[in-house]
Amino acid sequence: MLKETFTELLTKHSATPEIIGKLWTEIEEQYSGKKKYYHNLSHLRHILHEITVVKSEIKNWDAALFALYYHDIIYNAVKSDNEEQSAELAGKRLQQLGISDTIIQKCKAQILATKRHLESGDSDTDYFTDADLAVLGQDWETYSSYCANVRKEYSFYPDMVYNAGRRKVLKHFLEMDKIFKTKHFQEKFETQAKLNIFKELRFL
Repeated sequence: MLKETFTELLTKHSATPEIIGKLWTEIEEQYSGKKKYYHNLSHLRHILHEITVVKSEIKNWDAALFALYYHDIIYNAVKSDNEEQSAELAGKRLQQLGISDTIIQKCKAQILATKRHLESGDSDTDYFTDADLAVLGQDWETYSSYCANVRKEYSFYPDMVYNAGRRKVLKHFLEMDKIFKTKHFQEKFETQAKLNIFKELRFL
């Protein structure tokens, strides 16, 4: 589904099969690194599912899809500028495709918004960042698997260092008025997300 959706998106913007194949290979390779236990193609599939449910509410669907494919394309657990690097690469690739500046800027804004997941004032961006966080509101078994995979990505840190950083991230979410910015995701995931976070904090 990921590859098919990507192919349809680029075909819509007149990309040739050769270019589509080259760009898809880049995406597939970047999200399939040995150290990508969570920020991988499965994560993209989950987001695609979640935003497809609210497709009718998203004003610029193409920008949201481009953000989906490129938002974690650069991900290094020891770096703090992954979102900026991903947005930069997305902008470069979309310019090469001749995509309109409007779509490029919306795509980059959505990627950058995943750094802190704050309310943006733009509904498309809020839907996208909510979909990115939807894993927080899953059942405990799924959430536990997500936690374990994130821990693997940061396996080079000892528990003392990792746990302190993880607590900071989780408390950031709890300090928000609402974790999810849109009504759809609030109603679907807010309560369970907070329960999951509180439960995880007890183990850290």
